[in-house]
Amino acid sequence: MLDMPLVVGVDGSDSSLTAVDWAVDEAARRGLSLRLVYASLWERYEGFLPGGPESLSEQAMVERVVDLATERARLRDPEVKSTTAILPQDAADALVGAGETAFAVVTGARGRSGPAGLLLGSVGLTVAARARCPVIVVRGDRAALTGTHERILLGAGDPDTGGAGAARFALDEARVRGCVLDAVRAWRTPLYEIADHALRPGGVEDRHARRASAELDEVLDGPAADHPDVLVRRTAVEGAARKVLVERSAAADLVVIGARHRHGHGGFQLGRVAHRLLHHAHCPVAVVPQQVPQQP
Repeated sequence: MLDMPLVVGVDGSDSSLTAVDWAVDEAARRGLSLRLVYASLWERYEGFLPGGPESLSEQAMVERVVDLATERARLRDPEVKSTTAILPQDAADALVGAGETAFAVVTGARGRSGPAGLLLGSVGLTVAARARCPVIVVRGDRAALTGTHERILLGAGDPDTGGAGAARFALDEARVRGCVLDAVRAWRTPLYEIADHALRPGGVEDRHARRASAELDEVLDGPAADHPDVLVRRTAVEGAARKVLVERSAAADLVVIGARHRHGHGGFQLGRVAHRLLHHAHCPVAVVPQQVPQQP
């Protein structure tokens, strides 16, 4: 069976070391190995300065960062196997490439400054928008990082855009942790219906709430059938999804959302909900690429 490791981006920052801790715990839960990846351009330019002081200094620094991350992972859980890779590439390109044969890619929410660092804050956003595997950006308070809440939060997307992928990931995460899944579908009354809503109290609102509940069931029913032991709490909530999910993330250990990759002027782009969560969630965020159904 092909080993699908959990890839972790490291750059020596406190945030990346926190990501290593989280990834070790996740690898232990799932029986995965780790692959610690540092992306640096120093090897690309080393040939122009063979043995030069800049080259040697950068090489020593990179090796030190990787060694420290490896030792940290070993001390966290000696049973989790790890390998390392120092890649002469742009950080985002390296992690996206490593994700081609990975279970998931894990990054910190912030990186160290300087031209040689992974700059994980911006790299995490780019990788989440481009990777073909789930990407987890590790952020949040100690309670969330240590799994104290015993709750996984799923932001259920539109069933027409492949939302079942994120649902499967969230259900499986709840299974391996032995915790509850809080599945939420946010809805809002369109502005053009506000006047009608005022004339017929409850009518429009009830219709949208019922529709949201039905969409939530459509996303969850298939995947939930494969996870009968997971307790799922389904809630349709009125409000902007990005606001609702950020608020609820304060009581979760991981928030899971789907990402429908969209081409924009700057390449792939994440939606507003993903951007808000990646910047403001109170717990780690898993972005799961969606398999959009093909049109007949």
